[in-house]
Amino acid sequence: MSSLLHYLDQGQGQPLVILHGLFGTLDNWQTLARRWATEADLRVISVDLRNHGRSFQSPEHSYDLMAQDVLALFDHLQLGPDTSLLGHSMGGKVAMRFALDYPDRLANLLVMDISPRFSDMQHQDDILAGLQAVPLATLEGRQQADEAMAVHIPHVGVRQFLLKNLYRRDDNSFVWRINLETLASSMAAVGEETTAVQPFLKPALFVRGGKSNYITAEDKLHSIPALFPNSQVETVVDAGHWLHAEKPEEVFQLVKAFVQQ
Repeated sequence: MSSLLHYLDQGQGQPLVILHGLFGTLDNWQTLARRWATEADLRVISVDLRNHGRSFQSPEHSYDLMAQDVLALFDHLQLGPDTSLLGHSMGGKVAMRFALDYPDRLANLLVMDISPRFSDMQHQDDILAGLQAVPLATLEGRQQADEAMAVHIPHVGVRQFLLKNLYRRDDNSFVWRINLETLASSMAAVGEETTAVQPFLKPALFVRGGKSNYITAEDKLHSIPALFPNSQVETVVDAGHWLHAEKPEEVFQLVKAFVQQ
């Protein structure tokens, strides 16, 4: 099995690599990725992280390993130091880890709605319970999966997002694209604090949703500038954690302006 991450490469110009969040796939960013490729003249490389999407599955899931996976992709694609790296949520923590470990591989860093501090992952308990409640062995369709998840996950938008990970094999049986077993056992690692001996000195843009609490006023003052002294924090008003889905135009413009500056 290939240990190279699955990716989609489109457009020409300065490279922008995009890393999705927990339970996501590169598809979550496709609308914006296409626009950055066509309207901002960027080469946009959207990535499925390990244990997600069409990338390989592994019993190990840590930020050190995920940053190494991204490094292997940079080497494979021969990406130069003019590359921008963007990550959302868990992908944002992968991007931070990569920037801190391999700073000379990047021009700059963009982090969407996550801070370096420890995240208590208890808010994912209901999501895991919902995913685990889906009876894959006897599943006949998406509607049945949605009903099983609804017991634990009342928010229909969250269920629709998670159901994008469900696919039907040639023999008509259903499976998850995510490695649910590994992710469920790795929640503490997904929430862990980002630390480093040396800060990342190049430009960094942190974008927070105005209705999200993933980046706090305290993060803005302390945890972010401690590791990323050359950073700025922008707020997308009226957006929650899924700011790219809720306010795509604002996110499009912020990223375009930052990468091109």
